[in-house]
Amino acid sequence: QVQLVTSGGGLVQAGGSLRLSCEASAGTLIGYTVAWFRQAPGKARESVAAINWSGEELVYADFVKGRFTIAKDNAHTTVYLQMEGLKPEDTAVYYCASRCERFAPATLSHHEYGFWGQGTQVTVSS
Repeated sequence: QVQLVTSGGGLVQAGGSLRLSCEASAGTLIGYTVAWFRQAPGKARESVAAINWSGEELVYADFVKGRFTIAKDNAHTTVYLQMEGLKPEDTAVYYCASRCERFAPATLSHHEYGFWGQGTQVTVSS
């Protein structure tokens, strides 16, 4: 089982940047595909980005292309979401999640992910 700890959220002005981290608290993410999702109050959960187990396949939601970057550290213990050019509409709780099976392709379908972190709040002021 993969245990994920999410951190890095905060309050930032529009146009600012934040880097979110998703760490495997009890070991490693070697072989696991990880994705970021977000949910704003009163809205449905949105897929943001995904990175496959090797770090070579990256998938982004259209609304974050060119602004957000997902990456995995060389030790395969942490997945990052670097967010640039933040907008007020990016305000949400951001969650990372891992697919249960190893060596799975990257996908933005939240149904494919079985291990979830606790979420971190991102607030972008105008």
